[in-house]
Amino acid sequence: MQIFQKTITVTKDDLDQLNHVNNVRYVQWVQDIAEEHWLKNTTPNILDNYFWVLVSHHIEYKSQAVLGDQLNIKTYVSKSEGVTSNRHVEIFNQNNGKLITTSETKWCFMDAKTKRPTRITPEIAALFN
Repeated sequence: MQIFQKTITVTKDDLDQLNHVNNVRYVQWVQDIAEEHWLKNTTPNILDNYFWVLVSHHIEYKSQAVLGDQLNIKTYVSKSEGVTSNRHVEIFNQNNGKLITTSETKWCFMDAKTKRPTRITPEIAALFN
């Protein structure tokens, strides 16, 4: 299982009226890191022929993050079979190691030409092992 991660700093634009990171921002970060991981591992040919759509999304908020916090966002794919793939994202406060959120998303692999679900090929699954 390949782990992809990045570190970000919480900015004023990430905050809600309570001065902690807005819940919607966490969802955006989950989306962003999934896309970055896909784009890092794929090829132009694969991008021309396939894309992913979200089937379901579950997120748990464990703690809060505030302005200036350094967050480590980590993602990995736990399972790919048939036309779907399960991706996990964990967000930690880098300074104290505290878990901020966890999420699990189910994605459906799509054929770009037909716009229909298609089986995940061994080549695609291998991109995330």
